[in-house]
Order: sequence, then C-alpha cells, then structure tokens
Amino acid sequence: MALAGCRVGPEYVRPSTPLAPEFKETLPQNFDPGKGWKVAQPSDTQLKGDWWTIFGDQQLNDLETQIEPANQTLKQAEANIRAARANVKFYRANMAPTIGVSPSAGAVRESYNQPYVNKSGVNQGEGDFILPIDLNYEIDLWGRIRRTITQAREQAQAAAADLETARLSLHAELAVDYFDLRSADAQRKLLDDTVSAFQDALKLTEDRYNGGASPLSDVTQARTQLQTALVQATDVDIQRAQFEHAIAVLIGKPPSEFSVPRSPVTVTPPAIPSIPGALPSELLERRPDIAGDERRMAAANEQIGIAKAAFYPTVTIPTTAGLLGTSMVNWFTWPSRFFAVGATVSQTLFDHGRRQATSEIALAQYDATVASYRQTTLTAFQQVEDSLSTLHGLEIQADQQRAATASAQQSLDLFNIRYEGGVDTYLQVITWQTALLQNERNDIDLTRRRLESSVLLIKALGGGWNTSQLPQQP
Repeated sequence: MALAGCRVGPEYVRPSTPLAPEFKETLPQNFDPGKGWKVAQPSDTQLKGDWWTIFGDQQLNDLETQIEPANQTLKQAEANIRAARANVKFYRANMAPTIGVSPSAGAVRESYNQPYVNKSGVNQGEGDFILPIDLNYEIDLWGRIRRTITQAREQAQAAAADLETARLSLHAELAVDYFDLRSADAQRKLLDDTVSAFQDALKLTEDRYNGGASPLSDVTQARTQLQTALVQATDVDIQRAQFEHAIAVLIGKPPSEFSVPRSPVTVTPPAIPSIPGALPSELLERRPDIAGDERRMAAANEQIGIAKAAFYPTVTIPTTAGLLGTSMVNWFTWPSRFFAVGATVSQTLFDHGRRQATSEIALAQYDATVASYRQTTLTAFQQVEDSLSTLHGLEIQADQQRAATASAQQSLDLFNIRYEGGVDTYLQVITWQTALLQNERNDIDLTRRRLESSVLLIKALGGGWNTSQLPQQP
C-alpha cells in the first residue's frame, strides 16, 4: 500500500519562454494608455468572447452567430474533444478491478472404440455447469496508471484549446471576408458613381465635338475612360462573389443558397480603447494555441514517467471464484463453490534496450513539445507586434491618403473648368479623373486594411479567451 503512492518520473514544471517587458512597436495615436492599452483586468469594457460586436455592424453580428451551430471545422474539433474526454474515462477505469463472468454448460463422453483407450475407464460421459467470476487488478505501484490518466486529461485540455483556436480563427476569417465584401461594395458604388460622371463627360465631349469646339480624340479618350471604369466594376463584382462564397462556406451553407445584400462599408476601425491591451507575458494565458501546446507539453512529460515505470515490476492480483456443478440440481449448492486467488509479480529482465529506447523517445518527444511551445509563443509575440506596426502605419497612411484625395479632387475641378473654357486639352481632365478615382479607391482600401488589422490584432490577443476556460476535470 505504501508503494502504491509512489510515482517515478519528473514532475511537470512549465518551461520558461523568451519574454519582453513590453511590446516594441509604436502604438497608434488612438491607443490611450490610460484607458485601453494596459494590463488586462476584470472590466465591463474588456474584450469578451463575442469580440466582433465592437465593430457595431449588425449584419456582421448575425453572420458570426451562425458559425457555431453550422461550421463543419468546429464540429470536427468538438468531436475530437468528446473522443479525448472519453479517453480519460478509458484510462481512469484501470484504477478499478476488472470483473467478468462467463457461465457455461457442457458435456463430454469418451468413445468406447477410440484407439489406445482403457476401455475399463470409459464411462457414460460427464457434464459441467460452470459460473465463474474473474477479477483482475493491477496495483499502481509506480504511478503508471495515474500518469496515463493525467496524460489523457491534459490531452483533452489540449483538444479543448484546439477547439478555441479553431473558433477564434474562423470568427476572424469571417470578419475579414465580410469587410472585404463590404469594401468591394464600396468600390462598386464608387465605380458606379464614376461611370455616371464619365458618361456625363463623354456627352460633354460629344457635344463639343459636334459643335466644332473639340477634336474627335477628346471623344475617343472619354469613351476609353468610361469603358475602363466599367471593366474595373466587373472585376470588383468577381472579387465580391468570391468573398460571398467564402462566407457561405464558413456558416455551413452552399454558396448557391446564400447571398448578402449590397451595402458599402460604413463601419470604421474601432476605437482602440475598446480592444484591451496585454503585456507580452499575458499572451501565455490569453492565446488558446499557446495553451494547447502547453497542455501537450505537460502530456509529453507524463509519458516520460510512464516509460520509466516500465523498468519496475508489475504486481497484479488475479482472482477467480464461482460455482461448478455436474448438473442443474447441484449447480447452485454451497459445496459447488470454488475459488483461486493470488498475486503475480512480473519483471522484464532483458529486452535488449527496448525500454531504454522507449524512455529516450519520450524524452525526445518532450523536448520537441517544449520547442514547439516556445516557437508558438514567439510567433504570437510577432503577430501582435506586426498588428501594432500595421495599425500605426495605416493610421498615418489614411491621413495622408485623405489629403491626396482632396488634392486630386481640387485638381480635377480646376482642369474641368479650364477644359470647358478651352484653355486645356481633355487629356488633362482624363489624367486627373484617373488620379482621383485611384485615390478614392485607395481610401476605401485603407479602410478595409485598417479593419482587417484590427481583427488580426484581436486574434493575436486571443479574442478575449483565457486559460481559466479550459475544462479542469474532463
């Protein structure tokens, strides 16, 4: 009984990871250190599981809620969790005895004419009625069974973290696809307005040509400009269809049965204080992918102990008891009882290094999980730094782009006046029409990129998840 409390092998201690006291990249101007970018703490404004609501788009909210019940990738991850939890129950059963029963009835009669038989010993046959109950129990002297249970529990927790990683990735992917789709709608609206303006410009040049005020080249240039805008609008429609199809698959619907009404993007990148910040060390608790790798690392540590337990003897207590009678009449009587009980100790004396090799494999696999855990952590830091750098740069770029667009609009207005007054050729008008259209499309694209970067920052921060949500006793 004293030996049953022993455990061979190392106790698990989470290895250290490379950490920095803070993130390096410059924060965007709308990061308020006194409000948002600080050590996470309980707060009503803290990022919750439904993090996409901070964008304030009801259509996005409705789509995001459809992922959970319908997405097939999530269903697969949920099935993996159920299997992992059942695995815990399987190994936990080894802590109790195994009891079985195998009743049987039979009769045997020897042939009087069989060769080499002592005919004087031949009888009329004999029958047996047996009701045996077998019990087998292994004493967990070295902690092998307890470690297999712990290992299975940690693997179940890793499966739960994998589910959260998949859920976070799918929600983020849908948000990105949605903003891409809305950006395409905004691009199409811009191009529709541009086509209308180019049609008016074409009519103006045709009128001036018919009146002898402009050459035919002005008409052909205006027509080319109009056709080019129509081509761009068609290309935007192709891209929008692909985003719509991607969203349909994410919410578990055939693309042919799903559509999103056209509506230009109206949301803006959320105020950053709505996205709570985190210190680098906090990512270890907030990222489900890091938590999953950490749990797999703990499971690999248990495997080392299981491998070491193979070097020690195994003690089992096999027991058989039951009733044995010659007929139904005396089968269940007290004299028909029988039993056998004892203890068996088994120890491998020589296996030509098999157990040693198994132990070395377990150690190598543990080292591999440690490296994977540290690499996942470093990648998480990189993703946050990338998102911060991108948001900061896009914020500056958006201000610069707005100024460029305003300047292009002013230039176009001036050259339109000069063309109508006969001072400049239509080529100048076309040049600035093209410049204005490109700058306006850049405005829309920068809004899209800022929204996507906000989503990626939320994903990099774990989406409001933390390790306290892992099941403790799967």
